[in-house]
Amino acid sequence: MALLTVTDLKVNYGVIPALKGISFNVEAGEVIALIGANGAGKTTILRTVTGLVEAASGTIEFDGKNITKTPAHKIVEMGMAHVPEGRRVFPELTVLQNLMLGAYIRKDAQEKAQTLEEVYGHFPRLKEREKQLAGTLSGGEQQMLAMGRALMSRPKIILMDEPSMGLSPIFVGEIFNIIEKVSSQGTTVLLVEQNAKKALSIADRAYVLETGSIVMSGNADDLLHDDSIRKAYLGE
Repeated sequence: MALLTVTDLKVNYGVIPALKGISFNVEAGEVIALIGANGAGKTTILRTVTGLVEAASGTIEFDGKNITKTPAHKIVEMGMAHVPEGRRVFPELTVLQNLMLGAYIRKDAQEKAQTLEEVYGHFPRLKEREKQLAGTLSGGEQQMLAMGRALMSRPKIILMDEPSMGLSPIFVGEIFNIIEKVSSQGTTVLLVEQNAKKALSIADRAYVLETGSIVMSGNADDLLHDDSIRKAYLGE
């Protein structure tokens, strides 16, 4: 059984259809990429799945339960974490305070401390800067903090929206290495990413969106070498 199943999902912004009957699934342990041009509906999918945007129709099932009308905070408690576009860290709080906010649903102090050490293992730079205000970090460090904060809830699936946006090539490489590492340790990943080449290089499967519809899907490596994808999204 798939960990996440989206069936005929429709979302409207006023009278404008943003998603026009999207269906896809994510199996436990997979890295799934959603690629497409700006305005294709990728971010809307993530925001709807996590309960931040209301679906007009269709169903979303997570871990065997229908969550289509479930509030966002309940979805987090069920094991879903969302790293939004633009990072959204709390700039006036320290790195450590930001991370601990990610663990607010967890009660066991010893488990939280253990998870914190695991997150620092992924992001040694955050350990070095744990007392620093998040607003003083670089863009790449803030992205690491947003990912680390999401991992503090020990999610079954983590949804990432444009993790490489605005980052230097060195940080982009680091971020994608960490996504692969997180996946290899058992966390399922649903990735929205403008850098289609990078996304396809680490994904198992991918879905291609155009104006609110899925127009192509398949094995990520096959799509990476598909001529139409290379011309449209890889600039080749």
